[in-house]
Amino acid sequence: MSAAESAEEPQSGTGQPEGEEAETAAEEAAEKAEETDEPQDVWSARQDLWHHSPGIMLGSSAAIGGSLVAGDQHGVSGGQVVGDVIMGSKTEIHYVGMSGPAYASGDLPQHVLERLTRPFAGCDSFDTALELLRSERVVVLTGTPFTGRRTAALNLLRQAGASPVHILDPDTSLTALAHQLTGSQGYLLGDLITYNDQPLRESHLRSMQEKLVEHGGYLVITAGPHAAFEDTVRTTPWEPPAPDAVLQAHLETMVTEDRFAPLLGLRATRDFLDRKHQLREVVAFARALAAHARGETSAEELERFSLSTVKQQVQEWFDDGTVSLHDKAFLIALAALDEGPYALTAELSDLLYGYLLNIEGGGGLRARIPVFGTSIAKRLQLARARLYPESEHTEWGPVRQTKSAFLDERTPMALLIEVWTGHPSSRPALIRWLKQLAEDGRPLVRNRAAATAAVLAAADLPSAMALLIEPWATARRYRLRLAAANALTLAHLLDAPNIPRILHAWCTSESDRIRWTTYRAYALLGPEIPEQALAALSLAAREMDPEEADEEEARELVESTAVLLLSGVGSLVLRQLADFLQDEQKVRDLALRAFLAACERTEDDAEGARHALLAWQARAAAMPGTEDDRLLITLWRAALGDRTHTALALERLRCWVRQADTDPESEAALADLLSSLAVTGPDHQRLSHLLRTVPGGHGGPPPPVASRLLTALASSPVTARS
Repeated sequence: MSAAESAEEPQSGTGQPEGEEAETAAEEAAEKAEETDEPQDVWSARQDLWHHSPGIMLGSSAAIGGSLVAGDQHGVSGGQVVGDVIMGSKTEIHYVGMSGPAYASGDLPQHVLERLTRPFAGCDSFDTALELLRSERVVVLTGTPFTGRRTAALNLLRQAGASPVHILDPDTSLTALAHQLTGSQGYLLGDLITYNDQPLRESHLRSMQEKLVEHGGYLVITAGPHAAFEDTVRTTPWEPPAPDAVLQAHLETMVTEDRFAPLLGLRATRDFLDRKHQLREVVAFARALAAHARGETSAEELERFSLSTVKQQVQEWFDDGTVSLHDKAFLIALAALDEGPYALTAELSDLLYGYLLNIEGGGGLRARIPVFGTSIAKRLQLARARLYPESEHTEWGPVRQTKSAFLDERTPMALLIEVWTGHPSSRPALIRWLKQLAEDGRPLVRNRAAATAAVLAAADLPSAMALLIEPWATARRYRLRLAAANALTLAHLLDAPNIPRILHAWCTSESDRIRWTTYRAYALLGPEIPEQALAALSLAAREMDPEEADEEEARELVESTAVLLLSGVGSLVLRQLADFLQDEQKVRDLALRAFLAACERTEDDAEGARHALLAWQARAAAMPGTEDDRLLITLWRAALGDRTHTALALERLRCWVRQADTDPESEAALADLLSSLAVTGPDHQRLSHLLRTVPGGHGGPPPPVASRLLTALASSPVTARS
């Protein structure tokens, strides 16, 4: 590995063991030596960023992925969701329930039982369980956490007339449970603890039933979806009532009837119920609504309540010692790859787990990851996420994938920000992980690394710049530099501060790597800040030494300008390029090279591939005398009349002629353009020669359209359109 490459590795001291690290480094060095480090062209890189960035980050913005030429411009600039996730004020949420230590086991006071069970919304699964409890005296209620299982269990006992209620210790041995069913009529065993080799058996239930019959008692057992049961054990799945029913049931006990309907009609209430909130969050929101009705909570606090529950859930995940490091790594990976293929998320989460484990173990630990046995359902349940089938964009076309995403689209950003700012000890692992993702051969992975860095930059710009974006921007590898450009672009869309200032300073940096990164960022972000982008790119051209400039850097400068011309702010860029013709030679050359580069680009529509600038030319020609029409012709005349660019300009016209052979609309636009370019006799002769000699497909004779265009050119006066 070269010194430059070694310098790019994070010196955190938290990597793999020495032997393994040396082996991995050798493999990576061999792979890097074999591959050709060529930059991805700006056009396909822009499309990749559009296809593979999180939907919440781009929204309907056409700044990056919009159609070529005059596409709609819809800058997202953060928006309500993103801005609130990053900058939103904190709203305290308190979950009040019966899971506290006072009632972990022992008799539940009657007044507490009545208070907990009074606001209750019934449902079909409750009715089924109640019927079974009355006939069998014991019910096993299974369901996911925070869905109201325990409240339902207490209501089952109350409606069965089982009072008082005794809370059993879940750590009690299954064989000893029956001996504890004496002295009370109602028993609750919450969150049953079982193991695969020690499941709840039919014999356990039978012995419990015998004891319950003796004393006229009832028992409800609640268990998670992954508790172990003997096949013959009958369980009752708990399907909770609808959130709106739960909200109404609790509100009815908190506010007067005249205030009930207005509270349900609030926008904050409607927005809250549209989210997939846990029932404990619904109950907490009911208390917030009641406080609002009493004048204790503002409308703004109600609006923030839903997002605050997301932030609180994220904090719980990372503060909870019972959530394994492996699961926490999966949560982070899911946040970075939300709406991506599940298998990819799982693969990359295992990589992150290894890096995190080395931090916790002080280095020298090798992650032991089970190859099989990891429960997808259990992971997604913990993450409050879902699986769904959807097509994924690839270079070979759409491919059907099984994807995973959080139920609440605000969770990924909240989670990434919490990890980066709330748990800074994880940073060395995250830095190393994101760097490896940014170098990955899969566009989705590379772009999600950039998107993650953008979120971190929006939340903590100084640290993200110093630890992620700047090292990427100065890296030898183009993939890392592209990741830096993508990260800066997305960070600006997330309202990160000072991104235009950073790019302006970088545009004339002494580092050619920094300058390349900046040009690429302007190609992506330029439609959001077109005047600043063009000013910076022209300044870079002015200061570039033609004798010392790297051809790759010069080409990137031209291509970035061409991208801006074919963006949603094309007319503005067109005016500026025309003004550049009056500038010094280096800026004039930038304008003409960018214009001719844009002439080469094609865009697909229902009728096939068309040259984007020729389609623009056709629209402008339909309204002769407009500024776009005049300026396009001005740039064509300048390119044809400049000895440095004449040959390339003629080649672009030949390509347009070949397209016009199968496209009547392009033929009409080209006929009009050629007539406008035949200003003088020499112009007329040069264009006539082009049409007589333009080769057809595969080097054959001129296409039939060339003869028709020649006839149109011959009949046109040798004058310019005003």
